Amino acid sequence: MKHTGLRKPFALTALCAAMAVSSVSAWAVTDQEILDDAKSTDQIVTNGLGLQGQRYSTLDALNTENVSQLRPVWGFSLGGEKQRGQEAQPLIKDGVMYVTGSYSRVFAIDARTGKELWQYDARLPDGIMPCCDVINRGVALYDDLVIFGTLDAKLVALNKDTGKVVWKKTVADYKAGYSISAAPMVVKGKLITGLAGGEFGVVGMIQAFDPKNGELLWSRPTVEGHMGYVMKDGKKVDNGISGGEAGKTWPGDLWKTGGAAPWLGGYYDADTDSLLFGTGNPSPWNSHLRPGDNLYSSSRLALDPDDGSIKWHFQSTPHDGWDYDGVNELISFDYQDGGKTIKAAGTADRNGFFYVLDRTNGKFIRGFPFVDKITWAKGLDKDGRPIYDDANRPGAPGDADKGKSVTVAPSFLGGKNWMPMAYSQDTGLFYVPSNEWAMDIWNESVAYKKGAAYLGAGFTIHPLNEEYIGVLRAIDPKTGKEVWRYKNYAPLWGGVLATKGNLVFTGNPEGFLMAFNAKTGEKVYEFNTGSGVIGSPVTWEMDGEQYVSVLSGWGGAVPLWGGEVAKRIKDFNQGGMVWTFKLPKEQVVAKR
Repeated sequence: MKHTGLRKPFALTALCAAMAVSSVSAWAVTDQEILDDAKSTDQIVTNGLGLQGQRYSTLDALNTENVSQLRPVWGFSLGGEKQRGQEAQPLIKDGVMYVTGSYSRVFAIDARTGKELWQYDARLPDGIMPCCDVINRGVALYDDLVIFGTLDAKLVALNKDTGKVVWKKTVADYKAGYSISAAPMVVKGKLITGLAGGEFGVVGMIQAFDPKNGELLWSRPTVEGHMGYVMKDGKKVDNGISGGEAGKTWPGDLWKTGGAAPWLGGYYDADTDSLLFGTGNPSPWNSHLRPGDNLYSSSRLALDPDDGSIKWHFQSTPHDGWDYDGVNELISFDYQDGGKTIKAAGTADRNGFFYVLDRTNGKFIRGFPFVDKITWAKGLDKDGRPIYDDANRPGAPGDADKGKSVTVAPSFLGGKNWMPMAYSQDTGLFYVPSNEWAMDIWNESVAYKKGAAYLGAGFTIHPLNEEYIGVLRAIDPKTGKEVWRYKNYAPLWGGVLATKGNLVFTGNPEGFLMAFNAKTGEKVYEFNTGSGVIGSPVTWEMDGEQYVSVLSGWGGAVPLWGGEVAKRIKDFNQGGMVWTFKLPKEQVVAKR
């Protein structure tokens, strides 16, 4: 691995290192800080602004009355020819911002000035196989470490003050198609991550490591039939087969290459002591090769963080034949019903349905469409299982080169894809970045070969409307009602942030960071960053002022897989910038 060295004066580096050694407690990120992150305002030490992933900030100095005075204070370039998709969420600790960039890079930046403190570049091999651009979604902070995953399926822990490697761990074989693009998380002193690679017939896994040295603690496969393990005294100890046995919902040996990769990572609900993860598509896409529900693909899972045991599962698309991954985030929230507190979790699925589950047991509470057009299913039954429209499942190829093509909505890129939604504790609404598009899809014959694409399908994507594809929606999870929407010409592909200041932030591929009135949907602010915004915005307080930061850099899956949609975005410029804004103190005094 290449370390690009220190970019600050040696004396300052030495001083920081000495301070770190002499006063570790003043610098270290603790388990308690991680648990309390949703309530803190002067730092962000988790992906999701809290382990539950609500992406809600209690800061309200910046609000609908004064957001027009939000001003850019610095911009930081991620550099050179590596201007590809930038999907990360920044973390901020003690005035330092930690952010990842494309091609598995990490940057430490002075959050006050935008000055680079250090940079780490992973030395990636030529044979990496990321399905959806060379993106990375962020780091985890723990103790004095900055930890992230790489596109060649490694975990790397860096010293937070110098950027030098403390430990490095190969998690899986990149030559088989494995990679890591998710931001890892730390729960109860364990480093948790999921693996990507479902398009290559890998076996999905969620794993826990010791964050201080990278040693494996437990491993849980997300395809039925594979053995889970816990480590005891340096040895693997069987911890039960996922699903109890092999082949119950898979034919033949297809469970051995079943996909179901948990590539987006997960969150944690302290109330139930559960890791909440989503799993990806089954392999191959051609569903006629694998009759059955194909557990645990296209599902949400609750895992015991102590040993990785599966507590419950909910499968949003059994026998998935459209690549409707179930990886989208499952967000914990509470609401009142008849004087009773309901411990719920909400998720907006690729398949176009929004699900509300009981997070204590995974039971279906309600579900409803959150996009305008769904044709693959006629609805959901009382348990949340889809009622299929069999005419809209792509046909088996048989002896032909390809089976019957069908036109289906939404497209495989989803009513909502990876881009995280936000939940406001004030309005009780979810703010969902979504897209209105359809696809022509057909099945083809395919056989597994290690390291080769394992799809068995072809497709092309096209928009459903001339005027827009992207729609930012405010959705009431208790009623299924859409409260407001904002239409965007190009697809939306960036995350969302909600604040107590009645604001909702997101970005678009056209390059704008935008803010909306959380109650009405009125756009109250925009700033052109120069490239598409597909990162996740954050806000925090520093020196008595409220800041907002977001990555700008167009890329990701849409320009690679977008078909007819790609025509709408073909002239958008790539980039690689961190933009940081603040509301000056005098504006707070004047407006509050």
